Amino acid sequence: MGIEHSFELLSPEQIERTAAAIAPYIQQTPVHRWHGRELDSLMTPETQVLLKLELFQSSGTFKARGVIANLLSLSDEERRRGVTAMSAGNHAIAVAWGAAQFGISAKVVMQANANPARVAAARSWGAEVVSAVDGPTGFAMAEEIAAIEGRQFIHPFDGVQTTLGTASLGLEFARQAPGLDAVIIAIGGGGLAGGAGRALKLLQPRCEVIGVEPEGADTMHRSFAAGTAQRIDRVDTIADSLAPPMALPYGYAMCRASVDRLVKVSDAEIRAAMGLLFREMKLAVEPAGAAAVAALVYRLRGELSGRRVGVVVCGSNIDAAGFAAHLARL
Repeated sequence: MGIEHSFELLSPEQIERTAAAIAPYIQQTPVHRWHGRELDSLMTPETQVLLKLELFQSSGTFKARGVIANLLSLSDEERRRGVTAMSAGNHAIAVAWGAAQFGISAKVVMQANANPARVAAARSWGAEVVSAVDGPTGFAMAEEIAAIEGRQFIHPFDGVQTTLGTASLGLEFARQAPGLDAVIIAIGGGGLAGGAGRALKLLQPRCEVIGVEPEGADTMHRSFAAGTAQRIDRVDTIADSLAPPMALPYGYAMCRASVDRLVKVSDAEIRAAMGLLFREMKLAVEPAGAAAVAALVYRLRGELSGRRVGVVVCGSNIDAAGFAAHLARL
């Protein structure tokens, strides 16, 4: 399957320990059985749709879990030197929020096209924000900051601690919603799907884990096809939180081991799912947060009808004007 020989799956004991360690800092987000006229018209009456409302997580997305797991692994000296990160928005906010919980200095790099509301949110938690022209430049800047200032770099989607943090979501969901036939999870770099998928497979081995990517940012599709982590030259999607220009070896390996299959969704389908969630659930989610719902109702509804399906609503960091602009295009 293209998984490096040194790769080791996260153990149940590792996931349990991490979930217990981060519990004082994060929210146990609710699971809601979704009923609604529009949804019911799309799915058969026997279908059970259970939303994992991770958009209610501290900092507004699942990213808080991996950030806290990373921060807890630092030594006192490493905490004294502070942390840095690179992000289009959500990870930067989570790092800023997490650092504030521990009284740690945070200096985060954000892309120049990041939503101003996300930049303001990171600053509101006390982080210093540095702007980068694009993603690759931003990663290079964060690495330089780490080298020069001695800060610890917290990766947005790759690495053991980050993935153990996201695994806590899968552990939580599996216990809140027993007997799932399938769970749909959005994929950007793969940290969420790889970690949460691993925990779900451990607790509910028969559950199918389905990963979702935007059509314009299909790095994991390409990586699965090639058998190794791939990069793409151009990203083109409204779901900027799902749009890193590359997969990395660890995140790819975790997804390859824990995700049964992948589907793609269009930007139009993501917008439609945002509207559906707003009308029926009164949830204002960012495009990435609607991607899994888009996959359910527009790509998978036929084959998943009549089944017990979990859907991770992973994030909510969008400003009112941006949200309204997306809905105005429906």
